[in-house]
Amino acid sequence: MVPAELRVRQQWDQGTPLLFIETDRGVVLTTREQAKKLLREQLTGPSLVDELVADRREAAHRDDTA
Repeated sequence: MVPAELRVRQQWDQGTPLLFIETDRGVVLTTREQAKKLLREQLTGPSLVDELVADRREAAHRDDTA
């Protein structure tokens, strides 16, 4: 049972389905929408594909000028 004070702070209605996500640091208790938002925030940033392509182009350029 989730304490009422926590439900109020998190804006969870009584009966809101919650996810328990186990991590190396402990367990995260969240709604599905909160989990989606958390994942989107963690996945933002530079594109790894773009970084890889830039690295390959730079290596090819170095090979061409050598």
